[in-house]
Parts: sequence; structure tokens; C-alpha cells
Amino acid sequence: MQRKGITNLPLHTDHTPRWLWERMVKLSGALTEVILDEYGHDEFLRRISNPYWFQAFSCVIGFDWHSSGTTTTTCGALRASLDPEKHGIAVLGGKGKNSLKTPYQLENMGDTFNLSNKLTDNLIKSSKLSAKIDNACIQDSYSLYQHNFFLTESGKWAVVQQGMNTNNKYARRYHWISTDLDEFFNDPHTGIDCEKKEDSVLNMSSKESKEVRSISVDLINDNPEHLRTYFRKDKKQTLLTDFFDWDNDDDPTGFNNQPHFTMPRHHPVLDMDLSDKEFEVLKNAYEIQPEKYQDLISLKGMGPKKIRALALISDLVYGKKASWEDPVKYSFAHGGKDGFPYPVDKEVYDHSIETIEDALNQSKLDKKDKLGAIKRLNKHIDKKK
Repeated sequence: MQRKGITNLPLHTDHTPRWLWERMVKLSGALTEVILDEYGHDEFLRRISNPYWFQAFSCVIGFDWHSSGTTTTTCGALRASLDPEKHGIAVLGGKGKNSLKTPYQLENMGDTFNLSNKLTDNLIKSSKLSAKIDNACIQDSYSLYQHNFFLTESGKWAVVQQGMNTNNKYARRYHWISTDLDEFFNDPHTGIDCEKKEDSVLNMSSKESKEVRSISVDLINDNPEHLRTYFRKDKKQTLLTDFFDWDNDDDPTGFNNQPHFTMPRHHPVLDMDLSDKEFEVLKNAYEIQPEKYQDLISLKGMGPKKIRALALISDLVYGKKASWEDPVKYSFAHGGKDGFPYPVDKEVYDHSIETIEDALNQSKLDKKDKLGAIKRLNKHIDKKK
């Protein structure tokens, strides 16, 4: 399995003008047809799951290079231009409420592509699990608000989904490519780009979190009721002065006029609280006795807070730490001419441009639209020279 990476983008709220949207649909469809004809469905999925290629594709069809709208508009253009019966590929889901329609759409496409019931069920699990991991297992403060599922007639898939951080006004895009479900948790990132790296991000999909995932399942299957003692029962921040005792007796030495520390026999260890209602979710999970971590996090109500609680207890009780490293690396596609963060790989760079340029030259477009697309591409070619 390869999960190709993450992209951070500033939020833009303006709508794409109609005249541009119609051309985007036309150009994206023509480009995709060329890729499908020349390289096949698997190559298209590989490219759409690569954050750098996806960004370049968005630029070529006429979008701002850095806007959050590249995800919504590019996926929307592909959804409008691709006919499952003609092209053998479907774009499902979408933004907001449309993202919740993905399971039902997968059931319908299973019939259209004549996929087995077992494969269709696995596709639905893949859709839900990829969303749960990016929304709850990687706690980077970005909440998913769109989920785009690319499905081929052979049952292979890719996911392009996006989360929003309302504090810093950025969106983060996540890319997946089809995988066996057992490999969802094996440090899946291979190319991640972002302007800002967070100081502390719980990443339960990391290879470093493998033991913590196993312990989390064991903690649930061993009855979570005894975990209550690890959590804070009040909302007040405990201060060191809470444990001061002042004696005001006359004392010529002044000893009793100094603060004394009297530490409690027991106190909550973790600075977080799980309500009775939230504990019910853990108790329900205990009744089910999940075998794998993916079974545990797939249960209804198993959100970020409970996943985080189990990870903290694993560290506290067993000394097994989860990964707290933000999976984001850097924001460059091909490197920098000054060698920062690494020198440009000209062969990779040239391949990216030649692939798109070749597709443009062969695409079924009117001459005017084709020249406009090539002109935009030539700006990037001139810069690299």
C-alpha cells in the first residue's frame, strides 16, 4: 500500500466562474482520456494519488497554484467529465454532505462494474477507514470536510480528501491509493508537503505507533472500566499552590510561617476527561472484543479523544510511546535550484513536464484551449531552465 502524501493550502472561498469551469471540465476530461489510453487506469490512480502531480494537473487546467479550491474544483471537474461506462472509472463522494453518500454510491457502482459483494464491502470499508485515519488517528487539527473516491472498473481505487483548520485558515489534502486493509497502519506516507510543521501531532498510523495500537486493543478487551482512575474528574487546572499548607502559629524560627507541601494520596494522572457517555463507547467496544486496531477505530463513536486517551495510557502504564511527529515534511515538489531543501532532480522534473505536455499535444481539444493550456505549461518550463 502507498499513501502518497499531504498538501497544505490556504482557504479560498470564491466560486470558479462559469466560463472557466466549463473549460476545466473539458480539459481535465481530455487529459484523463489521453492518460487512460496511453498508460491505463492504474497509472491514472497512481498520478491522482501523488500530491505533486495532482497540484500540477490543477494548474494546467487553469487553477490558482496554491488555493484550497484546487481540490474541490479539480475533483469536481473530473467527476463531471468522466463517464464510468465509457471511461471505466468513477469519481464518487465530494464536499460536505456529498462525502457521506460515498458508501451508497459504491454499492451502485459495484453493480455497474459487476464487482463482487465482498469486494464492494471492502471498498466501503476502505472509504470509511481512510477518512477515520485522517480525521481521528492523525490528530493534526484538520477536520475532514470533503472525501473524493476514485474507483476503476477492476475495483482499484484512490482517495483525495481534505480537512480544514479554522484557526490558521488552511486546508490540508490527503492522498491514498488502493491497499489491502491490513496495511493501513504501517507508516504509509511517502511524500508529504506542507508550509507549516506542527510541534506535536499524534500519529497512530505511524510505524512507531504499532505497539501502542496493539496495547489500545488489549486495554479495551480487558474491560475499560478500570481506566477511569487515569482521568481528571474536574475541569479546573491543578496548580502547585493547590497543595500549599500555611501555618500561622507564632514561631520565633519562622518555620511555620513558610508554605508546606502536602501531596494527596491519589490524583488524576492524565490532564483530560472522559464523560460517562464517552466511557459507554469504550464499554460497547469491550462487548464486541475487536481483534484488530482497525476494527476498534471503525466502531461508532470511537473518535479522536478516545483514541488519544488509549495512546496516553499505553505510554503511562506500559512505557510504549506513540508517534508525536507531524507526518508533514516540506512543500517542494522537485527541490530548489539553490539546493534547498534538496537539489532539483532534473530527470524527475523533466518527466513530470513531458508527461503533461505529451498529454496536452494529444488531447481532444479545440486549438484555442490547447494553446492556452500549453502556454501556461511553458511558463513552468521556462522557469526550470
